[in-house]
Amino acid sequence: MSPENDDSLQKRIEEWQKTYDRPAVVVADLLCDRHTGDSPGLIYEDAIGREETYTYARLLELSSRFAAVLKTLGVSRGDRVATLLPKSPALVVATLGLWRLGAAHVPLFTAFGPQAIGSRVNNSAAAVIVTDTANRGKLDETDLGDPKPKIISVAGDDSPPAAGDIDFQSALDSATAHESPVSVTGNDLLILIYTSGTTGSPKGVEVPVKALASFESYLRCGLDVRDDDVYWNMADPGWAYGLFYALAGPLLLGKPVIFLNAPFDVERTYRFLERHQVTNATTAPTVFRMMRAAGSFPGDKPVLQLRLASCAGEPLNPDVVSWGKVHLGVSIHDHYGQTEGGMMVCNHHLPSLRRELRPGSMGQAMPGFRIVILDNDGAEVEPGQEGQIAVDTHHSPLFWFRGYYQDPKRTRERFTASGRYYLTGDSASQDPDGYIAFSGRDDDIITSAGYRIGPFEPESALIAHEAVAEAAVIGVPDAVRGEIVKAFVVLKPDHKPSQELSEALRSFVQSNLSAHAYPREIAFIDQLPKTPSGKVQRFLLRDQPA
Repeated sequence: MSPENDDSLQKRIEEWQKTYDRPAVVVADLLCDRHTGDSPGLIYEDAIGREETYTYARLLELSSRFAAVLKTLGVSRGDRVATLLPKSPALVVATLGLWRLGAAHVPLFTAFGPQAIGSRVNNSAAAVIVTDTANRGKLDETDLGDPKPKIISVAGDDSPPAAGDIDFQSALDSATAHESPVSVTGNDLLILIYTSGTTGSPKGVEVPVKALASFESYLRCGLDVRDDDVYWNMADPGWAYGLFYALAGPLLLGKPVIFLNAPFDVERTYRFLERHQVTNATTAPTVFRMMRAAGSFPGDKPVLQLRLASCAGEPLNPDVVSWGKVHLGVSIHDHYGQTEGGMMVCNHHLPSLRRELRPGSMGQAMPGFRIVILDNDGAEVEPGQEGQIAVDTHHSPLFWFRGYYQDPKRTRERFTASGRYYLTGDSASQDPDGYIAFSGRDDDIITSAGYRIGPFEPESALIAHEAVAEAAVIGVPDAVRGEIVKAFVVLKPDHKPSQELSEALRSFVQSNLSAHAYPREIAFIDQLPKTPSGKVQRFLLRDQPA
């Protein structure tokens, strides 16, 4: 029986909607205040093994104080507050604090460089940026617009805040807890998160408060997170999967956010899973591929307590599923979603929805979603035929995306003319049993290690280099990351190709854009293939020999 026809699931969907989509919603209560005060709300560990646990009572106190700090800076309902922070207690406190005021959270990934930060800060008109001293220097190199946002800085062990910044800890210590949190509506903005596009600047995705209903559906049905689970989502909260389901998700269920703030290391990951007795783990397929590639475990084999494992962000290789059964003791379930709309298709873990895994399949539609495959004319195709993945918005009560922030043109491009179907830009087929098999992307988005990278930003960063006349980037297959960014570069007449220049270009993009979106491969060519109108034909670049 499909989720849409299941009476009990339908009732649960209606309950979630009533909870999160109403005229008066207190986000701080839903994500913090209603939970048992002495239960853990955050478990944090850094790269050298220092661990801290914060109860929900402590998070309530600290976030109330931070709300008071923001209020003195003029932040109120509807304002945007950006965070440029790693996985840390400060990130949880700051996010809960701004939500107490009815403000919207603008996440900035810590791997971003000045260009990526500036475009998001300026477009969102963020009133405040909360950062730490490790990332503060990027803001000095960033055009933050006028008026410039106020900066709150978290000091490091040996690095005080910059002159003119508000010291995070000092401000907290001197603040009096803010009065009752602000009430908002289900349509008010909870998060403004940016996704890379194929053309133009990054697109701002407006995530309303009512999206929490969809978050809970995924946590309950897709991941089967239970009261006795130790749930660890390894994704970075600078991106949608981490923000939605590693930060907001656990807070929604009254479970601890679990942050391991350390460079990825296979042994560290195994030991963390073992030490914290994690029962429900989810991450990007890249993590599992790297664990698989590491081979046998160095030293004593870890004793794991995993009940479930899941991944999202890119297609899961069948051989990784087989590896998981042997080395993790569980079958890894593949899930599909987008920043626009969250998770939509799952190999569900919830027993009532669980079905046998089929190699190459992402699973079936999430409860609250009707997923269809459309042909080029926008008509639903027959089972087995390939087409574009789309959401039937008329029959998807938990689908919350309605458009990009201040961008009606690109919003229209995502929906059919009637407005009934949201177009994902991804192609797939669906069999008679409802299993959906991913085929590829209809656009030029590159998915690397779970991160979606649009060509526009790395191309723009390359062109900013004094040696580059033109540039185009594509994704090429990679055994570990799924895809990596490859750049085709046309040099200015007074520059010649060299290995040294390749390294310089890579470093230039990495420092100005981000640590994940730089080209790992660079090919120098005389000219880019273009249409008569001047549009780069990236498909021809993909056809070139490696």
